[in-house]
Amino acid sequence: MADTTDTTTRPDWQAWQRSWDRQQEHYLPDREERFRTMLDVVEAAVGRTPRVLDLACGTGSISDRLLTRMPDAHSTGVDLDPALLTLARGHFADDKRVEFVRLNLRDADWTDHLPHRQYDAVLTATALHWLTHGELVALYGRIAGVLRPGGVFLNVDHMPDPTTPRIDELMAVHDRARRAEEKERGVLDWVDWWRALEEEPSLAEVVAERHRVFADPAKGDHAADQMQSPAWHVEVLRHSGFTEARTVWASPRDAMVLGLK
Repeated sequence: MADTTDTTTRPDWQAWQRSWDRQQEHYLPDREERFRTMLDVVEAAVGRTPRVLDLACGTGSISDRLLTRMPDAHSTGVDLDPALLTLARGHFADDKRVEFVRLNLRDADWTDHLPHRQYDAVLTATALHWLTHGELVALYGRIAGVLRPGGVFLNVDHMPDPTTPRIDELMAVHDRARRAEEKERGVLDWVDWWRALEEEPSLAEVVAERHRVFADPAKGDHAADQMQSPAWHVEVLRHSGFTEARTVWASPRDAMVLGLK
């Protein structure tokens, strides 16, 4: 992390990016496999020089892996979280291949504020479960509107199967035990990570802003009771302007759906 003894010292953006990745892997140990599968589909569908919309981008984890694998790609990262966007902009400072825009995906006109009218691919990971059923249906339609013909949308997220509650509980018990063991080894969980970020002097104000934004349930909260199965997502995509849609990856608890425009 950055030296917090000097409040004029800039944060170590790369260290915070790595810290975010470790914190996310605490919950998603197969996170890199998800990203790899996502980029495999992008490369197969639209080639190695895509214009990508990194939706609910956080610190820019998808963009980071995209540009490492495809150096001639370009990415637009969109998020509402001012703190995570600050980390993303710091991490990608002076990289002209990527730009970040703060937008609320619940707004009906958010696509009007994108820097480009069309994208080859729209990618998002472990983020849209913050939205309710109706909000997600509306979002899928807007995503279809910014994809060029032949473009792809990929969403990997929590997508439980309501017909397998016993399997879900078995995996939940296993995950809790794994996370408890990791926490004993000093791995930061979600709460600890945000507490550490708040202690970075130059970031305390933007973290406070972030807490104000997400303190309002109307602006953002996990809609855990509204998470839907992969089949539900596929059906909504097909009714939202995608010519084909299917599941392309799955773990015991999560799944990745692909929509082809």
